[in-house]
Amino acid sequence: MKHLITTLVFCLFVLQTAFAQKTDPNFITSDIDNFWKAYDKIVTTKDSAQQYAYLNQLFIEKGTPGLKAIMQARQYTPKSYIDAINQYPLFWNSIRANTLKARVFSNEIAADVLKLKKLYPDLKPAQIYFTIGAFRTGGTTLGNMILIGSEIALTDKNTVKQEFSKNKSSSETSAKTYPIDLVVFTNVHEYVHTQQKTNEGDYLLAQCVMEGVAEFVAVKATGQATTLPALYYAKDHYERIREVFSQQLFNPAYSFWLYSDAQNEFGVRDLGYYVGYVICEKYYNKAKDKKQAIKDMIELDYNNETALSRFVDESGYLTKPVQTLKSEYEEHRPTVTGIKEFKNNATNVDTANTQITLLFSEAMNTRYRNFELGPLGKSNLLKIKEFKGFSEDGRSTTFMVELKPGQHYQIVIGAGFRNKDGIPLKPYLIDFSTAGK
Repeated sequence: MKHLITTLVFCLFVLQTAFAQKTDPNFITSDIDNFWKAYDKIVTTKDSAQQYAYLNQLFIEKGTPGLKAIMQARQYTPKSYIDAINQYPLFWNSIRANTLKARVFSNEIAADVLKLKKLYPDLKPAQIYFTIGAFRTGGTTLGNMILIGSEIALTDKNTVKQEFSKNKSSSETSAKTYPIDLVVFTNVHEYVHTQQKTNEGDYLLAQCVMEGVAEFVAVKATGQATTLPALYYAKDHYERIREVFSQQLFNPAYSFWLYSDAQNEFGVRDLGYYVGYVICEKYYNKAKDKKQAIKDMIELDYNNETALSRFVDESGYLTKPVQTLKSEYEEHRPTVTGIKEFKNNATNVDTANTQITLLFSEAMNTRYRNFELGPLGKSNLLKIKEFKGFSEDGRSTTFMVELKPGQHYQIVIGAGFRNKDGIPLKPYLIDFSTAGK
């Protein structure tokens, strides 16, 4: 009997050792355990100072590089977490069990990463962090770190969401899937992002292709069809989506195309993922060397306009060359047509003027504006005392100023002003001098 017990103990030791050896050091979930230790303490008190102390001591200070990275990437603060914990108790109770099972996905993710490496032999290693955020991302990257916001990525049909806004997302489709069903695929998508030259495109086309590459390569690596919600809509609206996208592809703002619930004529969010995916699919299908096509996609410099234009043109998705569309885009951007109170570049503006009214070439979106320093810098900045707003038709805007005699003033009306289609204004330099003393 003693011999049997000794043998059983030895076997358990061997199994534990084998399990430890299989544990992937690049798959880290310790932030989840730390979060729940902090959570259990935080909910025992209404004292905000004590709540912050628990959060910092038990979660943030013990956080992995992944936690620090996701906080940086999504601008999470301690207040973000305390507010989330206090406002959504039913949600947190319903998601807890799923988050504590995060490690069960390790082997499946590792297997798909091996498939990705077979598809792209130059694959560089990345670390995967299943951490906890405050509802701003289910998955993102920073450098060679994949950052999974488990509070979003591991939700399922049992997750309680009644405490959140009851407005339904425009991206709802007939697909009966939940984030937890896609978490392995999401990790492969994000893994591709860690291999790319940038995660921030300078304009809409660059960002859409970057996202499309990650989605398309993940599909090829895993053999799993994309579940992009926009795909359900886009299949029947191919021509119109391409037409509208062609008018905005050099927009530095992503508008409704990516990461936004902004209203649009399609009533669907994230169509930019779809556009990028189709461009990649067409490029791949035309390529004779499929492995080289994958390499081209991943290693493409998305912010190199020449390289990106060549890639998109070779795909054949757009009806005109990218540079032709860029010229048309620039030609149709809204402009400032003048100043109501005096002519721009005047040298004797009366200091009795207390307001400036800008006139636009077309109706503008009244929610957006921005002003920037002129070439002469702060010393010559025209300071705005009060922004009065836009005219009812959106074709002019007025702001109050205070002018001094014998001064040279400048201010740039920036591209943050947009028309109703989201196209940014061509920057306009207001430059004038007031009459002398």
